[in-house]
Amino acid sequence: MTRARSLGRQARRKAVSGSGEPAGPAAVPPAPDRAALREAALAHLARFGTTRHGLEQVLLRRVARWRAQAQAAGADGAGEQAQALAAVCAEIAQDMVRLGAVDDAAFAHARARRLVRTGRSSRAIEAHLAARGVAAPIRAQVMLGDEAESPPDEAARGQEYGESGYGRRLSAAERELCAALVLARKRRFGPFASPVQEGRDTEDAVESESAEDWAAGEWDEDAPPEGPAARRAVRGGRRADAGGVHRALGVLARAGFARDTAARALEMTREEADEWLERLKAES
Repeated sequence: MTRARSLGRQARRKAVSGSGEPAGPAAVPPAPDRAALREAALAHLARFGTTRHGLEQVLLRRVARWRAQAQAAGADGAGEQAQALAAVCAEIAQDMVRLGAVDDAAFAHARARRLVRTGRSSRAIEAHLAARGVAAPIRAQVMLGDEAESPPDEAARGQEYGESGYGRRLSAAERELCAALVLARKRRFGPFASPVQEGRDTEDAVESESAEDWAAGEWDEDAPPEGPAARRAVRGGRRADAGGVHRALGVLARAGFARDTAARALEMTREEADEWLERLKAES
């Protein structure tokens, strides 16, 4: 048994080191130089769109991985060398901006349009862009959209929700309304609620009444509801409708939409909502 264990340990050492000798210390990986970091930046830009800050963070993570491997291998001075490479990462990212491979404004506009189509509010979009290092002036311009270059009177008219002509582009407020409608369609409330979903709470309230309560009054299809059971059913339906509206308002508020935008989206008919979403689709 002892000899078998000894043979097992020798076999494991051979598997690790490739020979009969115990494995030595791990080799220190070479530090990435400017050429390697530049190639990494070009490879990343070939696959993904990003900002100057985002590209710099990609390169810094590559340097951080090398530093961790070098320190694990016992290399001296890995931390100081990594700090020197951080400045190289910033220079490479700035070079990509100068060459036109990185454009924060173009990235911000494209990402904002995509997020609006997924139902993100302007607050959520601005936070998303800020997290990716987009400067505040660019974020402000993206939030205004075409209004940043339009005359003041046209921008003011574009803020009105009632305009729905296809001859002009959506204003910032109208895009916000469309984003709220996209979220309402995803969550199936407001103009996109199914009839079964709308009437479920009301039906539950009616079915909860006893047969004796319903038999207390005469049945007349043309007369308004009378009797305690009917009045309670109507009140229950109103409470159910109000509860559904409050829940929908809560969903939209948590997503970052203002109350007036949320209320406008919930008050729309299905035809109006579809028209607004068609405008958003045509503009994208």
